[in-house]
Amino acid sequence: MKEILDAIQSQDSSAADFAALSIPESYRAVTVHKDEAEMFAGVASRDKDPRKSLHVEDVPVPELGPGEALVAVMASSVNYNSVWTSIFEPVSTFGFLERYGKLSDLSKRHDLPYHVIGSDLAGVVLRTGPGVNAWKPGDEVVAHCLSVELESSDGHNDTMLDPEQRIWGFETNFGGLAEIALVKSNQLMPKPDHLSWEEAAAPGLVNSTAYRQLVSRNGAGMKQGDNVLIWGASGGLGSYATQFALAGGANPICVVSSDQKAEICRKMGAEAIIDRNAEGYKFWKDEHNQDPREWKRFGKRIRELTGGEDVDIVFEHPGRETFGASVYVTRKGGTIVTCASTSGYNHEYDNRYLWMSLKKIVGSHFANYREAWEANRLVAKGKIHPTLSKVYSLEDTGQAAYDVHRNLHQGKVGVLALAPTEGLGVRNGELREQHIDAINRFRNI
Repeated sequence: MKEILDAIQSQDSSAADFAALSIPESYRAVTVHKDEAEMFAGVASRDKDPRKSLHVEDVPVPELGPGEALVAVMASSVNYNSVWTSIFEPVSTFGFLERYGKLSDLSKRHDLPYHVIGSDLAGVVLRTGPGVNAWKPGDEVVAHCLSVELESSDGHNDTMLDPEQRIWGFETNFGGLAEIALVKSNQLMPKPDHLSWEEAAAPGLVNSTAYRQLVSRNGAGMKQGDNVLIWGASGGLGSYATQFALAGGANPICVVSSDQKAEICRKMGAEAIIDRNAEGYKFWKDEHNQDPREWKRFGKRIRELTGGEDVDIVFEHPGRETFGASVYVTRKGGTIVTCASTSGYNHEYDNRYLWMSLKKIVGSHFANYREAWEANRLVAKGKIHPTLSKVYSLEDTGQAAYDVHRNLHQGKVGVLALAPTEGLGVRNGELREQHIDAINRFRNI
């Protein structure tokens, strides 16, 4: 691994130099173990501790197949799917690996008693398999997390509809929280050259998800002037939605849970902000009954911030806790677009406010390659910025996942893999200097 790192850090390494490097037999990776899948049985979700289930260990380098690439991972990040994997919720990811292993002789590689997790990376291509022409050893890349087979016609208008669509590092093995990762070549995108390794690794999953959910015609199709209600507007996902709304000429109404998070939104340029804790919104009377009076109070507060207008789009991801309110406050003909359910999967809402007001609920899941590419292109141009707040070592990934699980973080949490320190990998200092305050916005809180 030292030779690989030396080549990456050298200014003189060529594609031929990278192609000539020896690939080690093993590498360090963050894993969960199949024989520990029941370790949290009977424990409440909030009390499940990723530090107990995540391991950092040496694992064999996987066989490289057609259309694939081995990437030296300089940095990665923690997403909610990493947390879900670590606490074996809503199901153990080993079921995903078992099903994928039945697809082909090549996919059998993924069905192992350990799962290398992680759905983001920034790094350098080491090897490419047969049929890969667009990428070569030495290319500096980031990876999006959509893994598809595309043997069915269903996925050819939108690859997210491929019946064999999977999330890399969650529903496949050999993910990005590791020193080496195995990806399909059509997951690769150019690394934004004004960002460090850890900054470049941070946007991937959440930035692409927010782009499809809010901007793409496959999601809400946001336009100029739209009022967009964004739950968790300073978080890993919401912080990108806030940026897209502002960059696209929309008006974000940012819902946060503290004054500190409200201040982050102000620094991003948002003006309409609701601190739901300070204003005491409680959308549920008890475990089984919501409180429509609180929906109405919430809607009134939104109209105070918008000059009397209801929201055109609700950017939903909390799920059960907020969904009834989201449906209620959306304007007639508006759209509630949802990509997650971090507070619970069983949503409840009053359907009268949906059907009689011609509202739409749109499901959105990650992004296709084109959407991910466009989202990454905006980062590379300095239009959208990483929201990295803190960086951990690979050995401390368990603590990083714990912090995300307990909502102790702001923005995104990064993880160094091969990169020995933060701040490496910047190739365009001039562009970086133009945006340095925005790049560091979540660091300076």
